[in-house]
Amino acid sequence: MEKASTVIDAGAVSIAMDYRKELMPDQGLMIQVYGKVEGEDTEILRFDCFDQDPHYHYGPMNHNVRLHMDKTTVHNPVGWTLGQIRHKLPTMIRRAGYDQLAEKVEANPISNSKMDEIDSVARDKSQNERRFVHHQMERLLEGDKIECGNIRFGLEYRELANDRGLAIHVLTDALGQEFELLAFDCFENGPHYHYGPRGQDVRIYWDTTTVPDTLRWTLDQFKAGNLRSMIERAGYPTVAAAVDENLIQEKMPQIEARSLELVALNNKPSASDGKKTKAQLIQELEALREQVAAL
Repeated sequence: MEKASTVIDAGAVSIAMDYRKELMPDQGLMIQVYGKVEGEDTEILRFDCFDQDPHYHYGPMNHNVRLHMDKTTVHNPVGWTLGQIRHKLPTMIRRAGYDQLAEKVEANPISNSKMDEIDSVARDKSQNERRFVHHQMERLLEGDKIECGNIRFGLEYRELANDRGLAIHVLTDALGQEFELLAFDCFENGPHYHYGPRGQDVRIYWDTTTVPDTLRWTLDQFKAGNLRSMIERAGYPTVAAAVDENLIQEKMPQIEARSLELVALNNKPSASDGKKTKAQLIQELEALREQVAAL
């Protein structure tokens, strides 16, 4: 791992920090402890204070012991990490395999004022450099928000510079404004979905080998009653607890029909080729399913 871009000189060691937002299923602040070993700037410890999988490394450049933080007991990985650096740094450096550097830190510990600076920078980066997504829903047509008790579904066919497809937004109202809980971007090239786009933004890309029809997969999750648990995972347990599952199932035929209709309307074949679109084939398949079910 390369040294982070924000570096604070703390005497015998330096503290390097970067907010990592390129990890699509995860994000968070990376804090590295560097020191001179045989004249070389060496990564001694690394703390990956991620939302989903917070962990830390002893000696990333030698034996690289990786340990996980328990999210149940370590409620704030950044705060926990700063506490270890403030109070247990020499001990952790020794475990990483650098006894001589640990002695230097004991002889010249990080001052309280310098530690306060490190603390301030770390918390600022952690709070202000987060990745989040605010879908504007510019192409959502009037009437394509379907109310379901304390949540609603927004159906929108999105056209991007290099991708396109149906998006299903799961929305609620909070603090006087509409808030997105989940988003399912059933795109042609890079289909993915978001847990808490405006919060942790856990973004998961579908494996289209195992899930070739991402819209069907999404609708099937709603039908199977998985929406409540997905909203809870997104970080909104109060909203999840109030979800009216019976009402959602009542609305599913409308949600499904309009979703397929939007795909069909935006995938009409040209008059010259006469070929059926994927959306039309999906509709025909759905019709056949209904006929078979009626037998």
